[in-house]
Amino acid sequence: MGIIKAFHEGGPMMYAILLLGLATLGIVVERFYVLYLKMNLNKDFFFKNLTANLLKGDFDGMVLLCDQNPAPLSKVIKACLIRLMNKGSEADIQAALDEGAMTEVPHIEKRIGFLAVIGNVATLLGLLGTITGLIRSFGAVAHADAATKAAELTRGISEAMNCTAFGLIVAVPAVFLYSIFQSRAQRLIDDINETSIKTFNFILANRERFGIPEKK
Repeated sequence: MGIIKAFHEGGPMMYAILLLGLATLGIVVERFYVLYLKMNLNKDFFFKNLTANLLKGDFDGMVLLCDQNPAPLSKVIKACLIRLMNKGSEADIQAALDEGAMTEVPHIEKRIGFLAVIGNVATLLGLLGTITGLIRSFGAVAHADAATKAAELTRGISEAMNCTAFGLIVAVPAVFLYSIFQSRAQRLIDDINETSIKTFNFILANRERFGIPEKK
């Protein structure tokens, strides 16, 4: 009840801050599921299985493994394997890896930047609510009689402080979670780059086995 009362005392700007809070919650839930559950893949274990299957010539089994683990890393490697199965050249395989990375990286970084924007906007809306609350407070005091001046001043200051507080309540977690998700996204991108290079070098080291012609 105290929170609801404070919300109503915060003035009209509180509704905009509430919408930002709901947007933050939706983004956090969706990004947590995607980045920590859906895109979770042990790159070392994956690369070990990849090289083992490639040395056995089991391309279909490796493609199936990629399909069973629909993480960005596995999708990039799958594109490379398909190009390798089609007897692509060294340049073709490199292009497949680059194209796959360019396709998957935006999916990893999707919507994370909105958290930083929400953090800044929520802070500014809280500040704006504070200013409008003080303006309303002093305006009411200027035209109020002596008996109601204290009440009007208290109401305006309450609106100003509540708006600031709620703005920060939304902004602080949004900025904090932005840094966490950004770090996670960067780690996933680094995993893609590292494993792509290792896979490419492994394929080139066994180019005769895979029928890849020497680069002229």
